[in-house]
Amino acid sequence: MNPKRYLPILQWLPDYGRSALASDLLAAVIVTIMLIPQSLAYAMLAGLPPEVGLYASITPLVVYAVFGTSRTLAVGPVAVVSLMTAAAVGQVAPQGTPEYLGAALVLALMSGLILTLMGVARLGFLANFLSHPVISGFITASGLIIAASQLKHVLGVEASGHNLLELVVGLGGQLGSVNLPTLVIGLGVLAFLYAARRWLKPTLRRLGVPSRPADMLTKAAPILAVAVTTLASWGLRLDQHGVAVVGAVPAGLPPLTLPGFDSGLWSQLFVAALLISIVGFVESVSVGQTLAAKRRQRIDPDQELVGLGTSNIAASLTGGMPVTGGFSRSVVNFDAGAETPAAGAFTAVGIGVAALLLTPLIAYLPIATLAATIIVAVLSLVDFAAIKRTWDYSRGDFAAMLATIAVTLGHGVESGIMVGVGLSLALHLYRTSRPHSAVVGRVPGTEHFRNVQRHRVETDERLTILRVDESLYFANARYLEDTVMELAARQPGLEHIVLACQAVNIIDASALESLEAINARLKDSGVALHLAEVKGPVMDRLQHTEFCHEMTGKVFLSTFDAWQELRGVGDGRLSRRCAEMQLGAVPGATFDDEAQPHPRLP
Repeated sequence: MNPKRYLPILQWLPDYGRSALASDLLAAVIVTIMLIPQSLAYAMLAGLPPEVGLYASITPLVVYAVFGTSRTLAVGPVAVVSLMTAAAVGQVAPQGTPEYLGAALVLALMSGLILTLMGVARLGFLANFLSHPVISGFITASGLIIAASQLKHVLGVEASGHNLLELVVGLGGQLGSVNLPTLVIGLGVLAFLYAARRWLKPTLRRLGVPSRPADMLTKAAPILAVAVTTLASWGLRLDQHGVAVVGAVPAGLPPLTLPGFDSGLWSQLFVAALLISIVGFVESVSVGQTLAAKRRQRIDPDQELVGLGTSNIAASLTGGMPVTGGFSRSVVNFDAGAETPAAGAFTAVGIGVAALLLTPLIAYLPIATLAATIIVAVLSLVDFAAIKRTWDYSRGDFAAMLATIAVTLGHGVESGIMVGVGLSLALHLYRTSRPHSAVVGRVPGTEHFRNVQRHRVETDERLTILRVDESLYFANARYLEDTVMELAARQPGLEHIVLACQAVNIIDASALESLEAINARLKDSGVALHLAEVKGPVMDRLQHTEFCHEMTGKVFLSTFDAWQELRGVGDGRLSRRCAEMQLGAVPGATFDDEAQPHPRLP
């Protein structure tokens, strides 16, 4: 067993040098400055005390540095997972109670255990079943819900709801109770952050500031907003004028906590924990792979499951909340020059210092400032252009995306992601249940074969070559059967049907039965069934079946060989009866460690 596979820290730590240390320390300082207001804001979004966000940004980062494979992914609370946490925990306990915090710890522990077990079982591939349009639609809808949920803090009113409609109705009924000082702070911070995001970097570049520092200053704009509004709140005693502030935040490092083991609570939170695990993993892997590709590095999705899982377990044991890899902070970490996951560990040290020393300064921070920070951050996730692009390219993907958006906005985040997962699987099954296939003919003067409906090709009334462009399994086996028999019925003079199998990677038991049925029915019609370009692992399985012995035709090395022999031009040396295709029957047969290919024909 290679310990570097399970402890990625051993891959980079032995060669860790002074240059990497300097880069990681600089990145850690920048990310720490950015992460402090984010951590507070996302804890508030989850309905948790602000210090929980700080706690969730300390131990999980250290643990990820040990078990994670991305050199630049920054782990911590993120907007979508925080919203999902609030939606899940709010169903089992009232916000602001010890039970609410305890349920959040259980949710983090369950999510961590699910992710870790998936990683140990190497189930990272399951994330591939969530199509990108569905994920994009879910994130867009979640961004809108998050932004709407924070408007009450900008307006200084009380409103609640788990979906967009409830939030809008609640806000509409409270417009007469808007707190003017809160509104001024909220709108002012919104305007400042929007302007900084859109115009600050170009302005600094025109003033001669290098690109990288200008970018860092732009991303640090929320820190300035926090500092200015906190000073204003303290100096003008705005809390005495109805402006909600964070209040006293306990100073100190994360406490050791032990989540409860109430079986009823665990069963209530299981589905939410599973969905949070899936969404968090997909977001983390997407960000990690994008950043790794820019440096020609790679991440291991299965080990990422372990890294994120152990990070969530660490969060649950240290008073935190569910965490995952965040897009904005990871990009900042990357742009700041982080070389290794040690940058995350150094960031954890910075957050720890802030939790020890800076919490008294946070007491007068207006909640409207944090709400504005969240709104500006999540609106960058809203991608209406993706909806149009998906409509233009694929109506099926657009339907899945639109349904995910509609259910998320109208019913809530859990229902939205469940519908998204279901639609992704349903769309995959629908597409593969009706595999693309094409009758092909020979491009004159070549050994190439193309679709007869798209190209001017040579054909033969005695011979039909059907190219199958999908693996054959239970969902599409009957469709293939119907397609072949329809071809046979349309051509009275047909003598041979060749299935060109270059795109077939698997033939399962259901598909094998369909092939046996096709062979028998064609035999009764006086038509021979042949195969061409069968891949080695597929041929290995077919050799041990009755179909191989009963098949009326031959197995050809290439489609061109089938064309030549069945039209009476070739000599048949490049074909074999299926029953003759035994491993080792032909000199020069080769083998490999994973799957034995069928013999290399002379």
